[in-house]
Amino acid sequence: MNDGDRRYGMETRAVHAGARPDPATGARQTPVYQTTSYVFDDIDHAASLFNLQTFGYFYSRLTNPTVAVLEEKIANLEDGRAAVACASGHAAQFLAFFTLLEPGSHIVASRYLYGGSVTQFTKSFARLGWQADLVDPNDPDVVEAAIRDETRAIFVEVLANPGGIVVDLEPLVAIARRHRIPLVVDNTMATPCLIQPFHWGADIVIHSATKFIGGHGTSMGGVVVESGAFDWFASGKFPGMTEPEEAYHGLTFAETFGDFGFTMKARAVALRDFGPSLSPANAFHLITGCETLPLRMQRHCDNALEVARHLETHPKVAWVSYAGLESSPWHGLARKYLKNGFGSVFTFGLRDGFDACTRMVEASGLFSHLANIGDTRSLVIHPASTTHRQLTSEQRATAGAADDTIRLSIGIETVSDLIRDLDEALEKA
Repeated sequence: MNDGDRRYGMETRAVHAGARPDPATGARQTPVYQTTSYVFDDIDHAASLFNLQTFGYFYSRLTNPTVAVLEEKIANLEDGRAAVACASGHAAQFLAFFTLLEPGSHIVASRYLYGGSVTQFTKSFARLGWQADLVDPNDPDVVEAAIRDETRAIFVEVLANPGGIVVDLEPLVAIARRHRIPLVVDNTMATPCLIQPFHWGADIVIHSATKFIGGHGTSMGGVVVESGAFDWFASGKFPGMTEPEEAYHGLTFAETFGDFGFTMKARAVALRDFGPSLSPANAFHLITGCETLPLRMQRHCDNALEVARHLETHPKVAWVSYAGLESSPWHGLARKYLKNGFGSVFTFGLRDGFDACTRMVEASGLFSHLANIGDTRSLVIHPASTTHRQLTSEQRATAGAADDTIRLSIGIETVSDLIRDLDEALEKA
């Protein structure tokens, strides 16, 4: 959303970007276009849509007007070129990597990832012939040493779940440029309110819109955004982008669609053939949530910093991992990369270990015990017994989810109520 030389603020863009009054009815809110398909003008119109010669709507597995508003809104907030939305964050990762990779391809990924992503990368992707090495993203020498001839991407969470680790993007951008591969950034935890990775040189951004973008714990969704700046022809490593696509009469996506060719390939091939489509109703809820994203993120971050400072001084708490604390080893990177706050998800450890953690979680009142983050409500979970239980003890510790670890997602409630609730739960633990 850019009107000539006028640059709109994040709050204005969150409300208005991608959304217009409905031309048929004048409805100001985006309608839920709850339809599977759309009437063609004639045979030629239908053929041009299916051949990707004309932009429009023909089947809601690929394109839907409600979903399109969400895609344009998130692309705008990230200052990206284009986006494709789908059914979940995991689906978004799959669409992105299916578009990038061939059988035998390799990914270098951060070892600081959500446990489900670790499993997806190391187990499920392997069954498709894609290999992944998980490394310390803040050690550039280790990252570069892991890159092979078959490597096609570097993947990181810029603000990692669950430990709140901040990744130093600039060295990774330099490595990706040297090897002519894209840097793919999961920006779920930070959202564009705290960082826009494209401004630092990232090439593709992924969101689990289920989290902060929706913000109310009602709807699943994922989004893939491209910067439009990556040169797909420079290396010869991406034939899916630079060579003729048989399914579209020899069309070459990077050549035909230029700076939004990756998004078109992800939509027209990966989304079409695997079908993890975002429902119009869920898109509507995510759009509505996104309108208040900047306001919510500010309250999330303010509350989280106050809660983290309190826990850091609590006698039953052994440690707190939150980049907003000056004691954090990630504080310097957080101040470099994050604006307007340090995120709302962090972990802390109890001196009495695993059993104390489970008792504390079960004793929580205001904090809901569930497997999600980014809700208006404050949430608590013991990752070692839930989200990361499929990992080994060593993998859990590396990912910041050791047995003594509790993860909090701080909501937008009155912060003094949250602190009192934690104190009472800790006393019972």
